[in-house]
Amino acid sequence: MPYDGIVTRAITKELQTSLIGGRINKIYQPTNTELVFTVRNNRQNYTLLLSIHPSYARLHLTNDTYRNPNEPPMFCMLLRKHIAGAVIEHIEQHQLERIVTFEFKGFNEIGDPVTKTLIIEIMGRHSNVLLLNEDKSMIINCLKHVPPFQNRYRTLLPGSPYKLPPSQDKLNLLETNEEQFIKKLDFNAGKMDKQIVQTLTGISTLAAKEVVHRAHLGSEATYKKEFGTFQKEVIDCTFEPAIYREKKEDFHVIPISYLDHKEVYVDANEMVDIFYSTKAERDRVKQQAKDLERVVKNEVEKNERKLKIHETTIKKAKNAGIYQKYGELLTAHMHLVKKGDQSITVADYYDPDQNEVTIHLQTDKTPSENAQLFFKRYRKLSTAKGNAKVEMNKAKHEIAYLEQILQQIDTARDEDIEEIREELREQGYVKKQAQKRKKRSKPTPELFTSTDGTLIYVGRNNKQNDYVTHRIANKNDLWLHTLNIPGSHVIIKDANPSEQTLHEAAQLAAYFSKAQHSASVPVDYTEVRHVKKPSGAKPGFVTYSEQKTLYVTPDEKVVKELKARS
Repeated sequence: MPYDGIVTRAITKELQTSLIGGRINKIYQPTNTELVFTVRNNRQNYTLLLSIHPSYARLHLTNDTYRNPNEPPMFCMLLRKHIAGAVIEHIEQHQLERIVTFEFKGFNEIGDPVTKTLIIEIMGRHSNVLLLNEDKSMIINCLKHVPPFQNRYRTLLPGSPYKLPPSQDKLNLLETNEEQFIKKLDFNAGKMDKQIVQTLTGISTLAAKEVVHRAHLGSEATYKKEFGTFQKEVIDCTFEPAIYREKKEDFHVIPISYLDHKEVYVDANEMVDIFYSTKAERDRVKQQAKDLERVVKNEVEKNERKLKIHETTIKKAKNAGIYQKYGELLTAHMHLVKKGDQSITVADYYDPDQNEVTIHLQTDKTPSENAQLFFKRYRKLSTAKGNAKVEMNKAKHEIAYLEQILQQIDTARDEDIEEIREELREQGYVKKQAQKRKKRSKPTPELFTSTDGTLIYVGRNNKQNDYVTHRIANKNDLWLHTLNIPGSHVIIKDANPSEQTLHEAAQLAAYFSKAQHSASVPVDYTEVRHVKKPSGAKPGFVTYSEQKTLYVTPDEKVVKELKARS
């Protein structure tokens, strides 16, 4: 995990500069793993995020906005009671561990000054946020409760004594000298990066590999020298926050010289916020939409099974013509057959060469009944074939619609999920709940602004697609959609947009589609007047004409720039 003790040190130093002396204005708990604080300091508002997500545990200042539940959870209400309005007096990292302590000075119900401590422990799935009493000896409450039977070393429950997580008996990078460091390494064992991670606190594999890379498999003296340089960078906080866009994205505050394609940032908080922003939101949305995704995938599988059954029926129906021919040949040669005959061989007058054909008969039926049986089989297979083609067409349309829904879930924002859920209820895929009718709010398509200031609307689900195309757009505006690929409806609010705006809108159409990670994606565009919704069509479905096609490669950086302008 790149969010190691060194990154935590950089984050903490910046938080000390920004937040100490600031007052806690608001406290929210958007999810069961996230806390958001609004801090007012030096005439500026800061938003601090504390997350104990098992995969994305972290703390940093953020520019993201979070949707909060209508009813605040119990821990959020407790924090409001104890530290809302309090002033941040101290922020400190414990050694080089991913443990950060916030001390608040406030007042109790009768106006006496009190001190409270909030601790965030970033330890993967064992991460936690704890509120301690004045002398830091007892837990008032914590975000995640850990009873004794789960952890015999320490109990994390209200009223339990607080003790730090168990020591890993590693050397503290901030206090260790070169000799102590070298003594811990076995140069004959190899895998030096893993040895460094096991030797020093607060260092990730990414940073350990950087030390090894700088040493170039050198001698003990080389490792001593490079360790000293690395240690000084951490102690002096001479950091260069950067995200490395390799096959696997990484980030760190120490320059990683063995990686390329880096984006350098002014401070560590901004870097971490940008790195986790999309990932954490996607995870939140995925959790919210897990049940919807399962329902839709089940429906897709059901329709795919139907397709196979119908395909088998159509294959069997290929023999329908043979049964009709047998019936007619038997009728024509009825005088040559009597009841009890097992077969008859006759000239096939449908064959240009008049070859003979043998027709097998049922001995318990008369010649006439055998002929009628062949005609009946012919009619049955012909009817089945016709029905199968109709049902296959329905199943294909159903699959296309459901795949569109899956694509929308995959790229949805928090606020899009409820609209998708409502649509699936209306279409009968999800059971309707008996509840008080709420006033329906308008769909909320996403708004972007092109480089030249033109507004571009993007529908993030079918309700929004219908809304932007049939309500927001004028008949002369341009409408865009990926060619034969599930995706969003995109509207340029301009009848004659510039080439740059058209290209940027096409980028959005490609990015918010199933082809988000593809290259040279075909995007159709036409005037809204040429976009029609067939009667009885499912939400989001349209037909269009007079289109032109351009090809673009989706670029997340461009999408973020267009969003930032709006």
